[in-house]
Amino acid sequence: MAGSKKPNGLGLYDLSGNVWEWVEDCWHGNFEGAPPDGSVWLDANRGNCGLRVLRGGSWLSRPVYLRVSSRSGYFADSRYNFIGFRLVEDITEPTTK
Repeated sequence: MAGSKKPNGLGLYDLSGNVWEWVEDCWHGNFEGAPPDGSVWLDANRGNCGLRVLRGGSWLSRPVYLRVSSRSGYFADSRYNFIGFRLVEDITEPTTK
């Protein structure tokens, strides 16, 4: 049921299970050599940029995939109704001089 769970830290409801979300990272089979600061991980350490990372599962997924840590590699030119994208905004405070 929509809105039946608590919102996330940004006050957004019902994000898990909507659509798999494209992220900018190239596909890597494991996290060895991943950037320690969470920045975008492109082709370093034998990444495959023909495959991009999808995260989070969708309405079409089995329940085990409906979690933010779920990830998969998919061809970057794929388009399906169970794949969307993730927008990110840097909300750090600007420094003043």
